[in-house]
Amino acid sequence: MRNLKLLKSLRSSELQSPGSPLGLSVRSDTGSLLVASQYSITEYDPRNGQVVTEASLTAEGFLPEDGSGVVVGLQDLAELESACVATAGGDVVLFNFNTCQLECVGSVDSGLTSMTWSPDEELVVLTTGQETIIMMTKDFTPITEVGIHQDDFGEGKFITVGWGKKETQFHGSEGKEAAKRKVQEVQPAAAWDDRRPRVTWRGDGQLFAVSAVCMQSGARKVRVWNREGVLQATSETVNGLEAPLCWKPSGSLIAGSQRHPNKHSVVFMEKNGLLHGDFTLPLSRDQAKVKDLLWNSDSSVLAVWLEDMTVGEDQQINTCIQLWTVGNYHWYLKQSLDFGRDPLRAPVCVCWDPERPLRLHMLSHSWTSISYDWSWTTDKSQGSDGGDNANVAVIDGDKILVTNFRQCVVPPPMCSFELQLPSPVNQVTFLCRPQRTNQLAALTSDGQISLYVQDPGDDSDKTVDGFRRMSRPLVLQKTFRVCVLQQPPLSLQQLLWLQDDLFVCLTSSLQPTCSTVLMLHPDPAAEDTLSVRSRVEVDGVVVSLVHGSQSGTVALQLEDGQIRKLLCNAPEPAVEEWRDSSGCIINFPVPCVQTALCSISGEEHLLGLTDRSHLYAGDTELASNISSFAVCNDFLLITTHSHTCRCLQLSTLTVKGLQAALASDGGQNDQNDETLRRVERGSRIVTVVPQDTRVILQMPRGNLETVHHRALLLAQLRTWLDGLRFKDAFECMKKLRINMNLIYDHNPKVFLENIQTFITQLNSVSHINLFLTELKEEDTTGSMYPRPDSSPAPPQPISLQKKVDVVCDALRSAMESMDPNRFFLSILTAHVKKSVPELELALQKVHELRVNPPPAAAGSVSAEEALKYLLFLVNVNDLYEHSLGTYDFDLVLMVAEKSQKDPKEYLPFLNMLKSLEPHYQRYTIDKHLKRYRKALQHLSQAGREHFPEALQLVKEQKLYSEALRLYSADGPHYKALSCAYADHLMQNQQAEQAGLLLWRCGEPAGALQAFAGASSWRNAICAAQQIPLPPDQIALLARDLAEKLIEQRRHSEAALLLDQYAKDCEEAILALITGSVWEEALRLIYMHNRRDITETNLKPALLEAFSTQTGFLEVQVATFTRHKTRLAVVREQKEKARLDMLDEEGPDCPDAELYSEASSVMTGSKYSHSNSRISSRSSKNRRKAERKKLSLKEGSPMEDRALMYALGEIVTTVDKMREEVHGLLKALVLFQFERQAEKLQLLYEEALQSMEAVLPEVWTEVQSNQAPLTGPNSTANSIMASFQQQQNPAAPQPAAEVLAPPKMRNGVKWKLAVLS
Repeated sequence: MRNLKLLKSLRSSELQSPGSPLGLSVRSDTGSLLVASQYSITEYDPRNGQVVTEASLTAEGFLPEDGSGVVVGLQDLAELESACVATAGGDVVLFNFNTCQLECVGSVDSGLTSMTWSPDEELVVLTTGQETIIMMTKDFTPITEVGIHQDDFGEGKFITVGWGKKETQFHGSEGKEAAKRKVQEVQPAAAWDDRRPRVTWRGDGQLFAVSAVCMQSGARKVRVWNREGVLQATSETVNGLEAPLCWKPSGSLIAGSQRHPNKHSVVFMEKNGLLHGDFTLPLSRDQAKVKDLLWNSDSSVLAVWLEDMTVGEDQQINTCIQLWTVGNYHWYLKQSLDFGRDPLRAPVCVCWDPERPLRLHMLSHSWTSISYDWSWTTDKSQGSDGGDNANVAVIDGDKILVTNFRQCVVPPPMCSFELQLPSPVNQVTFLCRPQRTNQLAALTSDGQISLYVQDPGDDSDKTVDGFRRMSRPLVLQKTFRVCVLQQPPLSLQQLLWLQDDLFVCLTSSLQPTCSTVLMLHPDPAAEDTLSVRSRVEVDGVVVSLVHGSQSGTVALQLEDGQIRKLLCNAPEPAVEEWRDSSGCIINFPVPCVQTALCSISGEEHLLGLTDRSHLYAGDTELASNISSFAVCNDFLLITTHSHTCRCLQLSTLTVKGLQAALASDGGQNDQNDETLRRVERGSRIVTVVPQDTRVILQMPRGNLETVHHRALLLAQLRTWLDGLRFKDAFECMKKLRINMNLIYDHNPKVFLENIQTFITQLNSVSHINLFLTELKEEDTTGSMYPRPDSSPAPPQPISLQKKVDVVCDALRSAMESMDPNRFFLSILTAHVKKSVPELELALQKVHELRVNPPPAAAGSVSAEEALKYLLFLVNVNDLYEHSLGTYDFDLVLMVAEKSQKDPKEYLPFLNMLKSLEPHYQRYTIDKHLKRYRKALQHLSQAGREHFPEALQLVKEQKLYSEALRLYSADGPHYKALSCAYADHLMQNQQAEQAGLLLWRCGEPAGALQAFAGASSWRNAICAAQQIPLPPDQIALLARDLAEKLIEQRRHSEAALLLDQYAKDCEEAILALITGSVWEEALRLIYMHNRRDITETNLKPALLEAFSTQTGFLEVQVATFTRHKTRLAVVREQKEKARLDMLDEEGPDCPDAELYSEASSVMTGSKYSHSNSRISSRSSKNRRKAERKKLSLKEGSPMEDRALMYALGEIVTTVDKMREEVHGLLKALVLFQFERQAEKLQLLYEEALQSMEAVLPEVWTEVQSNQAPLTGPNSTANSIMASFQQQQNPAAPQPAAEVLAPPKMRNGVKWKLAVLS
């Protein structure tokens, strides 16, 4: 749906030479023109009007001096830096550009009729006056010479399988008479045909076609030859085939012209000579002749050169060049260049530029050269409000095909409506005023501007011929004649309709390097005339003119990429340089073929797309793989050559941010990236519907696709939700499958405050039910549809309830207050959808509806319908059980009847339940539903005779605590339950709690056994005395308890039992000595006057304790020193390895962090991966398993951490000895063991001091992690690595306690001053 827009035209008339132009070619390396005439060959540069080189063809005798010579071929040979000229006399001449010398490289006596070079310039085909073809190499070495007219079809001759004669075959609707009809005789070529052969090459140079007049029939035939000069195929007989012939460079079709009895058309042939498609020229049969057909270099445009067959009143012939394109198998006439009847203006030579596909060169009889540069554009309305219909206008000759994309998507070549004009259209523009952007203006080839406005008739929904008209077509309002001197065709360019009475356009200036901006407005003296209100001269050739719909700015772009701003509203219109907010001049680095104005972060920028797919914002390149772009409202949409469509919000991005967003991969690995979506290969943006979610894309073959881009869609939904337009948002989300949770998640507070507005707008029970059933706890604004960075999160309502419960309760409350009968089904849905479904309440409401049906009203439902709907929401078995849980048998029967259950299944069960006592009935129901707590509660109320059943239920379901609350503490049932609970606790190794229960319920004997098993000696003694037990049994009990306490290293408590209850002071003293409780042992010795034990047991025990503690300290200090030394070595090795890696691969190396001080995990370590088996263990076992990884084996991956863990264990163990050493020192001093005491105190003090001194050295990581990045010893690599490590911290290690240094209890007093 693109049109051809004229960027610029270069007209030069400085070249003057005798004779008239006979041949035109373009030098691909310099862009200059090669022109041959009857007298000379000239190289001419139209950009500066200078003749570069020139040589006379008559001086060397190649052409006669009287001007009667004819040049039949001219070709630029870039590799030879020469031009090849062929004359009708038979000479082939090379013109060297460097020496300006002519060299005859060959001559044909019979003369030449044409010369055509292959596209690769390796071969040349000459046709002679003897109707032969001569094929030569680029060195003019003959390859072959064959006759043009061959009797054989060629190597591609069709195979006849002999399935009968034509007379016996089926002839369709024509009947058998078709077989008897004589073959129509071939008509000879037209009288105006020059009878000269035409030669054209395929784009790859493998085949060429020759069109020549057959000597027998007098009609033209096309023959296809290969590169070796072997005939491949001969065309079928085509009546009315004319001389023009041009092979499409892409190689698919050969274009020719054919005159039919009732029309004139351009036909296409395949390489086998068969016809394959055509299109009709907008001419009558004898109106004009096709002088030539020319494909451009990329096969996108076909130029048809036409001349009138009849002369006018002034005895002159009109000349016209038409540019045709194809899309979706339809041929469009895009441009019509009407040269009028002036013979001096008529072109005599026309050719496409070999390097720029859309540049057309032509040369007139008066030696005036004109070069036209076109580009592809989509002419669309530029409105940004909802009133803009997103119209797109497609030029098709004298018709404009308009499609209203807001109402419907019509695939081309069809359209919403057509606008018929009296002459071919060259330009289309839409009005730039807001609210009226659907109005259209068309500039036709005769220089008139027609205005089309919206049809002010009846509403658009009226029917025409039984069909509903979706949109009102545009109607012609007025046609203006432009009062401007329009010498060459297309003198008015870049037409803009700024205001109702103001047009802006461009025209060429008197100087070829300048342009003139014209301000046109209706002439007061002549209403149908547009006159020039003002002119603005621009120093440079303007190639684009664009208007900003939001700001009203008009920007110009010059051919070298410079940007200018047109001040059209000033008293004196002028052009100024484009500057940014800081005052700097902004220009494009290279010229762009598509431009658009937009606002980025509040500053206006001009976007430009080059023909090389580079997108610029001023002088900043944004991306280099862009195939198309469009600006709509606040969004920039682009398609890329990687087959994606991006949509970016301009108000939230800076130019640098936009550049970074387009340079990234677009988050293709993130499925929630709303800015990107995949599209079909080669898709281009046609238009974007303003204030909507639709983006129209056109595929390479011409068909259209509508996509709802996620970014546009979410932006529109947020706008609707902010404006409380819940219905629009809901319908869009339902249609495009957007999660309904967004309605609430976008702004929960606003939604809850406007819940009735939501219900009123939806006004549909099914829609409310759909919204409720899609509710989830997930916050979609944090997962599926993230908020834009510029959009702050709204305040969340403070509620301890879950989201689903909050919404369901709010909706249910609002619907019950508005119309509970109408919204009854939605109320049921709100109950069922809660996180804990309230099925009982829902069933109760259905039951109430059945008992008390509401009055008949619109929208009300019956109980049967409500129950049927509830069964749709909930599984029938679940609903049956929940109805049973209401203990309402009428409700149960109602549910069961609506289900698929067999009455034989549930009726006996229900009848059995009805026969039971109420409490026992409810117990039976609850037990059936596995609601055991409720069942126990009902069973406790059913009577004493059911207590054994209750006790059995308690034991099976372990409901001991609940059962104790249901029975009085002074009853026998309570005691039985307590004993059962105690047995359960004993089985679970909770004997002390079991003893408390038994003691409380009056079972001291069982309590004593439980306390004794739990070593709870105080409770055991109390229970024994409560029984009561005789003194000897109490003494025996005390000895048993003391023995257990000694095993548990509770020596003081064991001594108390032995002394007070067993009356054995000696055993008590020995227990204290064994436990190193020196002072308490000494107290009992003196209390019981047993000083003999001092010498026999106490002093030897003191010396033994001294020896043990001294040996233990020496071992710990030696182990600590050895581990500390090894840790220093390991750290030095790892630091060296880390620095080596940083020097080799830089700070960005992903493995560098593995060698940092904060991590000792080496590459390839088997400990660097998580272990899912370990993760399922308890935290204690998990820590134990992690510590197993800390191996002290030299060279192990985590040796440094293992050493740190071992050192920490040593420090902690030694520090815990403070109290024990203090007590031992006091006892040693008391019994005059000063030497041993001094040695022990000195050894322990040295151990503590040495360990405390090396703590900062061993645990350096805590300090280093908080150290600054920089320092006098820092390098660039180390700073970068440290910065990255802090930005991306490694995962916490399981053994995190390794990193924390042990705490030493320096506040504990343990030293004795008498030993200092």
